[in-house]
Amino acid sequence: MARYTGPKQRLQRRIGEDLGLKTNALKTAKRINVRPGQHGHKRTRRLSDYGVQLQEKQKAKYIYGVLEKQLKNIFSKAEQSPLGTGLALLVYLERRLDNVVYRLGWAPTRAAARQLVSHNHVQVNNKKMNIPSYSVNVEDVITLKKESIKIPAIETAFSNEGHEVPQWLERKHNIAKATRFPEREEIDGKIDEQLIVEYYSR
Repeated sequence: MARYTGPKQRLQRRIGEDLGLKTNALKTAKRINVRPGQHGHKRTRRLSDYGVQLQEKQKAKYIYGVLEKQLKNIFSKAEQSPLGTGLALLVYLERRLDNVVYRLGWAPTRAAARQLVSHNHVQVNNKKMNIPSYSVNVEDVITLKKESIKIPAIETAFSNEGHEVPQWLERKHNIAKATRFPEREEIDGKIDEQLIVEYYSR
């Protein structure tokens, strides 16, 4: 599956926020408010309503590491949901396997979690699952292979005792389970889903 392979900091500077794409928050903060490009240091113009909607849509893409076609397909599915389009969109994004691995604290970033899944370090219901976009369902059991814990970056992530696992997931060392679907307050608060709905509803 295609994915963005360019510099992560450029994406964060484009939005002007720390989107959690890199592990070094201090280094990220140094130039986060300077737009990328030759004239990035100059004052930017006020965004139009369309520009605000577009930026919010781009923000969701960058945070979850999806491309335009993927996000549009997810939006189409969300439109059919009784939850409401905006909330359903975020729930679908949050249920991606790479995001779940990240939320469980098994990887420092979603990009690292995606790599773990792609390289066969993760199992779902005791079966190999190397598709990052796999949508985790209620009662799914997610397992990180024991030998994978020895990877230095993963070992460091495991030692982070301050990591908070969302309540819709249960974790015991390298085994976890989805007990229900996530609720709005358990999903990244940086995204205004209504603006994304407005963008795609133009």
